[in-house]
Amino acid sequence: MSTTNLTVADVPDTRPTPAQRAFRAEVRALLRSPVVQEEVGRIRRLPPGNEPGLLETYRLLGERGWLAPSWPERYGGRGLGHHEAAVVTEEMILAGVPDDAHVLSVDIVGRFVLDSGTDAQRGRLLPALARGEQIATVLFTEPQAGSDLGRMTTRAEPDGDGAWRLYGTKVFNQKSGFADTALCAAVTVPGPMPGIGLFLLPLRSPGVTIRTLSNLTDDAFCEISIDGVRLTRDDVLGEVDDGWRMISELLVLERTGIDFHAKIRHWLDSAADAVPEDLRDRYAELDARLSAGHALAWRMVTELDAGRADPVLAAMSKWYVTEQAREVARFCLELRGREGLLTNQDRDAPDLGRVERALRYAPTLTLASGTSEVMLRTIATSHLEML
Repeated sequence: MSTTNLTVADVPDTRPTPAQRAFRAEVRALLRSPVVQEEVGRIRRLPPGNEPGLLETYRLLGERGWLAPSWPERYGGRGLGHHEAAVVTEEMILAGVPDDAHVLSVDIVGRFVLDSGTDAQRGRLLPALARGEQIATVLFTEPQAGSDLGRMTTRAEPDGDGAWRLYGTKVFNQKSGFADTALCAAVTVPGPMPGIGLFLLPLRSPGVTIRTLSNLTDDAFCEISIDGVRLTRDDVLGEVDDGWRMISELLVLERTGIDFHAKIRHWLDSAADAVPEDLRDRYAELDARLSAGHALAWRMVTELDAGRADPVLAAMSKWYVTEQAREVARFCLELRGREGLLTNQDRDAPDLGRVERALRYAPTLTLASGTSEVMLRTIATSHLEML
């Protein structure tokens, strides 16, 4: 358990350097350019059930080494830091560019491969992801277990010469219909605390069946059945039974709160022009709370650049930021009135149905990357020393 007492001197300086400010300006200029905003407009007008996969915007970022700027240049990045990676994520969302495929491919799967993969695995997978030419997804959650790894039933059975055969069903994964590769967790050693392996699963393999499921948001969930797909040792990420540790350590990198904050900030800023005099105080309160969450998220990014991955700070940031989502969405609805419930398919919908979409997405932010309850437990048991 953590017993560290922080002082003012322990708080890192989160102010960007001149080079980092210049990088943000370049990224913002590209993402606000007519060619990108034309694609954003087209996506915002898509009817339900027509989600985007690979985007031309990803390729434009990839050409410049900006889609995965913290990766080494030999894998398609710029060799920069977590700060620049967070800038790209933040600016994408603030510009209205869908980021789910980017987060899955670069921030999660790509980061796992970069940190735990072999040179051959990195060379095989990372350049295409960094160029925006392929998408990768994550297969952890299961129908009966949810995100509880201890109840996982998908299994990997040895098949000689270091090979494995995978059997099981994964659910609630996104972008699998567009993805080429999935990072799949499977039980390698059964037991009360099972051994878990992470496998790089080609999603076009015989034995993989993908079924689309509807959900609250515009981005479909998928159910994936895996029936005896044979994978070699080259498809195992890291040590065979080391999945628990890798997942626990690397998911901290996903919980900076930057992406969640940007989504919520985008909603509030988009409704700012409709705030009447009698609601200015409430708007100012929400704005201040989002600013506090933004500072907390950027502190997490700064800690990562300093080589410190604090799971408690990550849980605090993720919890505090995402708990603002529903209140901001409801406030935006109050500003727009009943018309705010109109979808992007109704010509009278204000701002192409942004408020209606925010109302559907807001609850999901407290579930993604670990529920609010899980974050509070992490904070209570690890930092406050509560049992």
